[in-house]
Amino acid sequence: MTPIATRNNADTIEVDRERMYATIGESVREPGTIGVVGLGYVGLPTALAIVEAGASVVGIDVSAARLADIRAHRVDLIESDRCRLGRFIDTERLSFSDDVTRLRDADSIIICVPTPVDGHLVPDTTALSAACNSVVGVARPGQTIILTSTSYVGCTRELLVEPLRRRGFIPGSDIFVAFSPERIDPGSPSHLPKRTPRVLGGVTTACTARAERTLAKSAPWVHVVSSPESAELTKLLENTFRAVNIGLANEFATIAGELGVDIMEVIAAAATKPYGFMPFHPGPGVGGHCIPCDPHYLLWQLRANRIPTPITEAAMAAIAARPRAVVLRAQELLAESGRPLASSRILVVGIAYKPGVADVRESPALQIIDELQDHGALVSFTDAMVESVITLAGPLKSEADPARDEWDLVIAHTLHPEVDHSWLSSHSLVLDATYRLSDAVGRHTL
Repeated sequence: MTPIATRNNADTIEVDRERMYATIGESVREPGTIGVVGLGYVGLPTALAIVEAGASVVGIDVSAARLADIRAHRVDLIESDRCRLGRFIDTERLSFSDDVTRLRDADSIIICVPTPVDGHLVPDTTALSAACNSVVGVARPGQTIILTSTSYVGCTRELLVEPLRRRGFIPGSDIFVAFSPERIDPGSPSHLPKRTPRVLGGVTTACTARAERTLAKSAPWVHVVSSPESAELTKLLENTFRAVNIGLANEFATIAGELGVDIMEVIAAAATKPYGFMPFHPGPGVGGHCIPCDPHYLLWQLRANRIPTPITEAAMAAIAARPRAVVLRAQELLAESGRPLASSRILVVGIAYKPGVADVRESPALQIIDELQDHGALVSFTDAMVESVITLAGPLKSEADPARDEWDLVIAHTLHPEVDHSWLSSHSLVLDATYRLSDAVGRHTL
């Protein structure tokens, strides 16, 4: 099928859309209530974007604690989304529940649940399978079901299409199924859903048309591909691309350090080229819900089919090794100053996986802290957005005034915006894993 929603030949796109709508009926034009399953870092911003666009939303989450936090506004959102939550939460346009049967009243259902990996980097589809089973169990004729959770290629057919067929539904005829990967960038006001195009692959042309109308309310445009599988692989390519380039940036940071060159200066210079280069920056590792996890869904699937993926495997191995490189560098710097790692007082500045969020999922800081503690170091942390964290050695609370204490070593891991880090410029020993503290007198990099 020719894509019907690109930014090229707009007249042809509109003709194709109108032909589809004429074929399957005008009722697809304005979906009424939209159900959003999963209200985490993807689902809640998705729900708020849809409400802002004029639709009504019922948000479903199995966690009573998460629902309580949302109702109490104890959620990590950018300011514009926080305002939307406050504006709509007590209106008929936006409601929240743990009762999945409420989805029967929805015209469209969007599934936004996490797809993590376990400690062995094997995909954990527990939440995804449970959510799809619940949606299939309450589905009714005429609904549109859109899966957005990143997973393996073929998951939409396996977890939604085939179970719906077993219930007697015919996708594309009496129920409509599609895959459209989430593109949420937590903490980034410049990457709001309404500014970010969506990729969409429906099971049939009718499925595509229904899903496109649902998603068009909260995206600038929808780029349609020929199948759910193409949309699924699109997401895996996006995040594997990022993983490979972050791994390359880390490698070049090490090279630059050995050659006595400032890697950030080099990246800025390379970025002046108007074609063929995209800047990626080195750091202490990769965290969050995408890059450390998503490529492993592809590797897991291809490994089962004995398809070699040497570039992706090397990139993911390099990313996984980065936090340990921070620990080894910390040990080296302390030894150079005449101190053993054991019993040294070490402060980690920022433990969220990236600036501007309170999310510590897959954060390299957690592995760094655990390994430092395992070597006998006395580790503390400070983070303006994270109050406490559980480590292998027990709970830790954020240091309220870290500049007042004497630390043998400070590791700069995450520098939140609008936080005063000026005190780091005068500290005698700083391991700058962010590569952004160029004025610190005691600064060292990996």
